[in-house]
Amino acid sequence: MIDRHIAAIMFADIVDSSGAMARDEEGAVSSFIDWLDTVRARVIAQGGRVFNTAGDAILAEFPSAINALRAAMEARSGLPSGDLFRFALHVDDVMIVEDDLRGDGVNIAARLQSAAEPGDIVVTSDLYQHVRRKSPCTFDDLGEVAFKGIEEPLRILKVRAPIDRHRFQVSPTREAEVTAPEIHPSSVAVMPFKVASSADGDQEFLAEGLTDDLTLELSRLKSIFVSSRTAAASSAPGDPVELGRVLGVRYLVSGSIRKAGDRIRVNITLSHTDDGTVVWSDRIQRPFDEIMDVLDEITARIAATVSGRIEQQTIARARLKRPNDMTAYEHYLRGVDHHRLGGVTDDHIHKAIQWFEKAQQVDPNYGRPYAMQVCAWSYLQDFDIAVAEKKLARALSLDPTDPEANRIMGIVQIKLNGDYAASRQYHERALELAPNDAYLMGRCAAFYLFAGESDKALALLEQAETLDPFLPVWVMEERVAANYALGRYEDVLSAARELPFQTRRTRVYVAASLVALGDLAEAQEEIRRGLTEDPSLSADYIRSQELYQDQTLLDALISRAAKAGLPHGEGS
Repeated sequence: MIDRHIAAIMFADIVDSSGAMARDEEGAVSSFIDWLDTVRARVIAQGGRVFNTAGDAILAEFPSAINALRAAMEARSGLPSGDLFRFALHVDDVMIVEDDLRGDGVNIAARLQSAAEPGDIVVTSDLYQHVRRKSPCTFDDLGEVAFKGIEEPLRILKVRAPIDRHRFQVSPTREAEVTAPEIHPSSVAVMPFKVASSADGDQEFLAEGLTDDLTLELSRLKSIFVSSRTAAASSAPGDPVELGRVLGVRYLVSGSIRKAGDRIRVNITLSHTDDGTVVWSDRIQRPFDEIMDVLDEITARIAATVSGRIEQQTIARARLKRPNDMTAYEHYLRGVDHHRLGGVTDDHIHKAIQWFEKAQQVDPNYGRPYAMQVCAWSYLQDFDIAVAEKKLARALSLDPTDPEANRIMGIVQIKLNGDYAASRQYHERALELAPNDAYLMGRCAAFYLFAGESDKALALLEQAETLDPFLPVWVMEERVAANYALGRYEDVLSAARELPFQTRRTRVYVAASLVALGDLAEAQEEIRRGLTEDPSLSADYIRSQELYQDQTLLDALISRAAKAGLPHGEGS
């Protein structure tokens, strides 16, 4: 029997290799060997295997699509120039013939590179579907392209730039195989709800939304340690005992949902991670309009089991304001589902905004869609921060207990008004409202960094990492910035090396730290890598991201990055 398996396939070929050979054969061959070795090293570092080579190309396979994408990005930035190769990525079923791979998937990957310009990384929609919820980068959709020898046109996307901070993108800072954390008392993790196989239509958005809301409701109760959605989503479903060990929790919530017409069924189980036994299990069927009541009941029951008896009054005080019309809630969840992918393609941002607007039209007194619309809109060029402030004010007038709306308003107060005192109040309120939300805690650390309290920022990051050892890279990169602000340049380099990949922001801080340490050559190389990943990167990016109250600190950061080769941008 022929061995077959699903693999992510990478084809990388040198641009204009024939021309280079014609101009200087020996020099070209020597360069090709070095460049191919660079690509091969990045393939191996990301768990891939090179299964075929030619004088100017490499074919590699990966068990993980996200690792294949990272390998291509790292290989491109690691080359002497970003436009030396074209990279093509695809996911398909392949056959193993001796040590070689065969099949249509290999042919597609090889053909795909013809759609790429020098320096491009292009992927098929098949690979995109695997990486879109945990992508380290954004994409441009190139539409359907016909290729010679392939029967049907393929939808192609091109890697645009590394992604910036995004609440819903899962890009964990570490792997699940790390040393397991200590089991916390009164602790629980909510695993991603599944959609029952008999469900009608696309209900993934509903399952993910209810998972998020249950996690948020529990995290607002001070007596319970709640592992974050990032940690839960980063852990593969499996044995409750093993999941409890990896996540450091004593209880595990799992379940499924099915919506049929105006009714919803929720199957939910609470398991003890000591021995995997089921503490309780329930099947709840209600009209969809009562889904919030269902969440309340589940929250109360979990809280009572995990932390002993908790007064209903306490749960009611921690509860987010409910919509009056459940159609608005469903529109809101559809908006959140697109917002999860909003940093990945612009089309999802526009769809998220449209759904949030629909939710506002159906129920103008439901606050959360206003805040999340601002969050999604901030990724677009036409973002108007003054209008955003008004929308956030509306959201907070409707529900002052929304922690995320408070945090976002805190950032807006700095960007729009330079008001750090008001920003502090909003950030402190956000932390008070969701004391166990690791993501929120990690993002609030940014305020203390910008306000000149980097030690407090590091303490918050430590606390957040205790709650969730798998926080996204764009949360834990705050540790890089905080160490820089404290003048701990060696610690900056160490903190950056601990991240699974470098963002534009970490590259800037690493380069500035290297300049401060006197290593200009390596600093220039770091900026070169950043410009390869994002040719538009400039000092304007630093000004938009690093909101330091101490202007001298910002000026020094920009000056050092400029010494390393970062363009000044239009704001200089």
